[in-house]
Amino acid sequence: MICRQATLEMVRPGDRVCLAARNASELSRIASDLQIRRKPELVITRLFDTNDFGDHQRFIEEIHQTLGALDIILVGTGVLGDQIAARSSIPAIREILNSNFVGIATLLSSVANIMESQRSGIIAVLSSVAGDRGRQSNYIYGSAKSGMTAYLSGLRNRLSDSGVRVLTIKLGFVDTRMIAGMGGAFLRASPYYIGRRIVAKLDGESGNVYLPWFWRYIMLVIVHIPEGIFRRLKL
Repeated sequence: MICRQATLEMVRPGDRVCLAARNASELSRIASDLQIRRKPELVITRLFDTNDFGDHQRFIEEIHQTLGALDIILVGTGVLGDQIAARSSIPAIREILNSNFVGIATLLSSVANIMESQRSGIIAVLSSVAGDRGRQSNYIYGSAKSGMTAYLSGLRNRLSDSGVRVLTIKLGFVDTRMIAGMGGAFLRASPYYIGRRIVAKLDGESGNVYLPWFWRYIMLVIVHIPEGIFRRLKL
């Protein structure tokens, strides 16, 4: 929902766009909506799974050739997973790590090479405040997001002289299916608000961005809790 709203906000008449996801019917609905409301020159859809590592380079090269350039890539893949199940299930751990970190990192390696050769482009990835400090309730998911944040930091450093901007979007609670039934309702933002803010941040922004903004200060407190106290907290 977040990437759908962001796409609707950023696409303008005459743009050339690729939508990629695992759900073919949802891709078709978004593409039709986009064509009616924004009138881009071209919209193509591709089935894509971040866990299909062997397909990443071919996929990016095909999109680059079809569109003619890679101007902006917005990545919003990931699963929260089942933390309890992942304590004793290697497949469950792998799914969380691959979907939230490994698959995105391998995809972006191809994107970065193309954008570096272009000497232009924007890479924006949805990460999470969960990566700022490991907590017992979601430390496997959090560790994947922490790895993603570190990867993007290094990529931003590498591409700083090439005209490519790298944006890490650290999300707090957003009212999507991923956190349905969880607590923290009073801190939740709508995906429509988040989508609009992401597009606003694409204009000249680079580095780490917290959305909604107040999570920067919530996490500032959490990361500075002394370890002796923190390990006794039920977070």
